[in-house]
This record gives sequence, C-alpha cells and structure tokens, in this order.
Amino acid sequence: MRRATFASLSFASLSLLLACATHTMRRETGPRSFTADDYESVYAAWTRDADDFEWGSMDDVLHATATYESWEFRWAYVVRYARDHSLDDASRDAMLRATLDDTRRHHRFFVTLSGPEFREQDLSSERSAWRVLLVDDDGRQTTPIEIRKVRRASAAERVYFPSISPHRQVFRIVFPTRHDDGAPTIADDASTFRLRFAGARGQVDLEWDFREE
Repeated sequence: MRRATFASLSFASLSLLLACATHTMRRETGPRSFTADDYESVYAAWTRDADDFEWGSMDDVLHATATYESWEFRWAYVVRYARDHSLDDASRDAMLRATLDDTRRHHRFFVTLSGPEFREQDLSSERSAWRVLLVDDDGRQTTPIEIRKVRRASAAERVYFPSISPHRQVFRIVFPTRHDDGAPTIADDASTFRLRFAGARGQVDLEWDFREE
C-alpha cells in the first residue's frame, strides 16, 4: 500500500500566520531586537505542519504541528510574554537568561496532533502508535529524553500556540543537544533537521530547511 507525506495546514489561523510570515530563521545566537508584535512572524517561521494520508482508503493517519523552540523563538516569546503579563525589566531579563541557557542543553518542541485513534496518538503512552525522533541532515537519529503530555493548556499556551484545539492532544518534547559521544544532535551548520513520527501506520516528517534562508 502506497503512502505519501506532504505539507498541509490544518487550521485557518495557523495557515494565516504562515502565509503572512516574513521573518527569516536565524540559527546563530546573540541579541535580538524583537518587539512584542514580532512574535507571530517568528512563531510562524519556526513552526511546521504535515499530514500523512493512507492513500488506499484516504483515511487520515496523523495530523501534526510542531514549533521548534529555538534561541530566536525563545527570545521573541519572552518579549511577547513580558509585555502581555506586565513583567518588570528584571523579571523579563531573568526569564530570558534562564530559557536561553536551556537552549545549550535541550532542543524543545511544542507539538499538537490528532488522528482517528485517540489513544494511539498519546505520545507519552507506551501504547502510542508513534515513535518520535529528531533526525539530522546526515540521517542520525536522536530519541527524546522527555515527552510530557499537556493535559490542560494554560491561557498563555492557547494564545501563543494557535495549533491547540479541542480536537488535538498537546505535548512538550525534549531532546538533548548532544549525543553520548559528544557530537551535536543538530550541527551548527546543518542545512536541515526533521522531527519524525514513525510507526506501522506511516511516517510523518516535519522539516526545518535552512537552505531557504
């Protein structure tokens, strides 16, 4: 049975964000000059969405959306969060330092997904139909060190991650920045990397392609 994976947007709000995005992803670390109003375009630049269909019966297998919480994304997020929650400068700067320091140890993804079998989509369960992997541009795979199911999204999460809906499960997935041999899980000069959902029902790859920069 043939299967195909292709890019598709599942929600009108997310589609609008991606269509209007003008921000170009920048991988290098360093200061950013974002305002709170820049968040939507930065979010769109670092978010990917893909659907996998089983062509034999045209049944939807998996709908997945993921935001890679890069250095750049986290900077924009803190600026927006601080504005919305009226944080003073000291609190904002402490929040920013903590999250940027975390990027040196962890690659974090905010993931929402749905499919025809609700229990199979629970990535935090041993009964999940899907194995989640971080794949570099050489094909080397990394398994998560944490998959946490968000059982009740906060008000902030619902605003800042518009792929959240009553029909989707929400997860925070964490990978290490280095393999056990010390090699980076995403090289500084990588041209692409992928978040892969693999299982007997098919395969979904969400790809961040820096060749488009």
